[in-house]
Amino acid sequence: MEATTAARGRLTAVLRDKESVTPLELFFDLVFVLALTQCTAMMADDPTWEGLARGLLILGVLWWSWVGYSWLTSVVDPEEGVVRLAMFGAMAGLLVAALCVPDAFGDTALLFACAYGAVRVGQIVLFMVASEGDAQLRSSVLGLAGSTAVGVGILVAASFTDGLLQGGLWALALTLDMAGPYFFGAEGWKLVPAHFAERHGLIIIIALGESIVAIGAGASKVVDMGVVLAACLGTLVAAAMWWLYFDVVALVAERRLSNAKVGREQNEIARDSFSFLHLPMVAGIVLVALGLKKTLEHVDDPLKTVPAFALMGGAALYMLAHVAFRWRNIHRFSTQRLVCAVALLALLPLVLEIPAAVSVAIVVIALGAVIVYELVHFAELREKMRHQLAHEEAG
Repeated sequence: MEATTAARGRLTAVLRDKESVTPLELFFDLVFVLALTQCTAMMADDPTWEGLARGLLILGVLWWSWVGYSWLTSVVDPEEGVVRLAMFGAMAGLLVAALCVPDAFGDTALLFACAYGAVRVGQIVLFMVASEGDAQLRSSVLGLAGSTAVGVGILVAASFTDGLLQGGLWALALTLDMAGPYFFGAEGWKLVPAHFAERHGLIIIIALGESIVAIGAGASKVVDMGVVLAACLGTLVAAAMWWLYFDVVALVAERRLSNAKVGREQNEIARDSFSFLHLPMVAGIVLVALGLKKTLEHVDDPLKTVPAFALMGGAALYMLAHVAFRWRNIHRFSTQRLVCAVALLALLPLVLEIPAAVSVAIVVIALGAVIVYELVHFAELREKMRHQLAHEEAG
């Protein structure tokens, strides 16, 4: 009897009591590295508009499965009791889904849908355990279970189709699955703000790491001066994207989330700013990685239309996501980042005519110009914000 009570206690008393991301969560996120790599490789092998659309749909589905566990581990401690074992099981399911990515619209479509469904079911089950005794959280979990069932069911149905119909079903599944939180409300969810923000910051780092991996994967066997130059420029692109997020934006976003009223207000900010708006950031980084990979393959030749769009459009999408992110958090408009995004898209016709390495240099200049502008025009605010936050964390 005592053993049963103790086991039940370990199963139900797993509420999170610390703000920092745990080693197990970092271990879990490593599977997402493979998922990002697979999406980039898939689009690189099929550099068409159709291939690009498929890659982004797969990325969206995998992202939503990761988001589910970011919410879950902000409620429960992933390293306590059976939750640890369940996390390992979810890793296995996500790994299988990632392995299916290259042919997720073909022979492995059904296996992908089933693996994705298994990952989501594991999340729902753990949430049901964590919500015992909490009626509001239990209600939200049941709503999530409904939208999850709809999304997974449509993906399974899509596996028996092909062509435009299959793509349309994938888009419908992702839309309905991600729209679920709007239908059943945000009041019941729980989260630890500092942990939640840190977890999303780390996934941005993982995505940026994929852009570095893409540089290595795209490099030819002969490492000449052109490849060296392009690789250095690609690293500068990744560094600029890191700066644009982590220099101030991530700090302000975490503070805004932490200061929000617990409950609906805080949960809606977490949902919109992190679960939703981090997806276009990650998608933008993945598209840039595709452009960098193709650049390293043919440094001196112009990029073809789709890779050129991936490079310029990916960087633009990343900047536009930042504009929306800033507006959602503090209701302020980032004109300079919007101008940068528009300029990058406007330069696309030029990129089709110039060497690929020069195109990467243009992205470096565009992103660097925004960084310099913000360093100059917001110097006092930036220093105050960084030092104030650092002081508060130290205190």
